[in-house]
Amino acid sequence: MRKAYEKELEKLQVELCHLQDWVKASGARIIVLFEGRDAAGKGGTIKAISEKVSPRVFRVTALPAPSDREKSQLFMQRYMQYFPAAGEIVIFDRSWYNRAGVEYVMGFCSKAEHERFLSLCPEVERYIVDGGIILIKLWLEVGMDEQERRFKARIDDPLRQWKLSPMDLESYRCWYDYSRARDLMLKATHSKHAPWTIIRSDDKRRARLNCIAHLLKTIPYKRIKKRKVTLPKRSEKGRYNDSASLRGMNFVAEQY
Repeated sequence: MRKAYEKELEKLQVELCHLQDWVKASGARIIVLFEGRDAAGKGGTIKAISEKVSPRVFRVTALPAPSDREKSQLFMQRYMQYFPAAGEIVIFDRSWYNRAGVEYVMGFCSKAEHERFLSLCPEVERYIVDGGIILIKLWLEVGMDEQERRFKARIDDPLRQWKLSPMDLESYRCWYDYSRARDLMLKATHSKHAPWTIIRSDDKRRARLNCIAHLLKTIPYKRIKKRKVTLPKRSEKGRYNDSASLRGMNFVAEQY
């Protein structure tokens, strides 16, 4: 199964490189935002998308909790500064929909602020889309049992313990509160100009493949013809023994 997954992933990642060429050539501006419960697989999916392409074209943005200054700004203000310029794809690992999720469930915003967000968000997104940005909104849906399994795996694995925060544990406890918040969010902010797409993510590998395939179908890219690259001849001008000039310098110990 793993070999089949890696084979399909490679095919899709090749297409992402073609998409990248088109974005640079056309000056397209694209936002892809990922939302979902903790341990839904957002990070792994984003890595599968971005690991073989240029970080100058595919920019991943994961904002920390807002500072005191940012809390005093317009809510969307701190996100808009990361929006794409021509030839860029910005991937938001969580987005302004924090207000509809963690902020609402954990009481970091008032009920009035939450309602105002749900009311105004479709209009803000209309402004974004009318401005020429392709906006793709993805919700990764993980089941209760699978989320529990992933949390337990993080507890037992020292390489993944950093992924488990006190807020994650609290979100685990509030499963149904998050479900209700999700339902309110999808109902209020699913629009014709900025629809939500839900990706089942109990199977991480299938979710990654389905997500990339969806992006490639949604974005109207075309393959760009490029000249075949050939290496030029190295100049012999100024030739010298450049390896010998490093003698006596400090090199890292070769333990492997």
